[in-house]
Amino acid sequence: MNLRDKTIFISGASRGIGLAIARRCAADGANVAIAAKTTEPNPKLPGTIYTAADEIEAAGGSCLPLQVDIREEAQVVEAARATAERFGGIDILINNASAISLTPTDATPIKRFDLMFGVNVRGTYLCTQACLPYLKTSAERRRNPHVLTLSPPLNLDARWFAPHVAYTMAKYGMSMCVLGHAEEFRPYGIAVNALWPRTVIATAALQMIPGVKPEHCRSPEIMADAAYAVLTADAATTTGNFFIDDEVLRKAGVTDLDRYSVVAGSKQLMPDLFL
Repeated sequence: MNLRDKTIFISGASRGIGLAIARRCAADGANVAIAAKTTEPNPKLPGTIYTAADEIEAAGGSCLPLQVDIREEAQVVEAARATAERFGGIDILINNASAISLTPTDATPIKRFDLMFGVNVRGTYLCTQACLPYLKTSAERRRNPHVLTLSPPLNLDARWFAPHVAYTMAKYGMSMCVLGHAEEFRPYGIAVNALWPRTVIATAALQMIPGVKPEHCRSPEIMADAAYAVLTADAATTTGNFFIDDEVLRKAGVTDLDRYSVVAGSKQLMPDLFL
């Protein structure tokens, strides 16, 4: 099974893990719609929806770049409609967009709290809701529909909450969508799964994590290859899982994970949060 001619709606994929996943899917000849905010270059944060579209098309796919704030209902509904109109439907939704602030309660402005809940929880729920009619049609056409959300396994150990209560709640909100939607959508034949990295991934978000160096990280490509393995699995039998990237790849027969290390041979890989 591959992703040729499948249509993928992905949030926040102008850079980082989302873009890496989009490129991997495009290598099969997939259609990709990017729903993200960045349209103008930022010297501190490289990548726009247009530069991402160029990379996706260079990888072998077709791309529809859409300027979207996924907190805004009308924008998300219109983006899903435009994607379906352009490519004939939507087969896969990837909830990739996320906001982060690893701050304690007294150092988390409510504006930042609202951003994290707006992007992570509301955005995930809204994108899922807007794409659902098209995913149901995909299921009826036996096109193996999937929803994949980049969020961690649920773990109520207090140590994952205490240092950054707001971020943990917002990120777990995405995971709770996975838990509920997997069961809700099971009768339709739509798979819903989560994917999370074993180690810290080298993306722009590293600036939010003090003390992390390249030798502590793996590249976004490990998440891209793991996502591809999930998205090409049978939707009827692969749903309701909280996958970890290296476990997915080992199950798929990948034994050399060193190729994903930013610094080859590094023995200092840092575990990601929540694991």
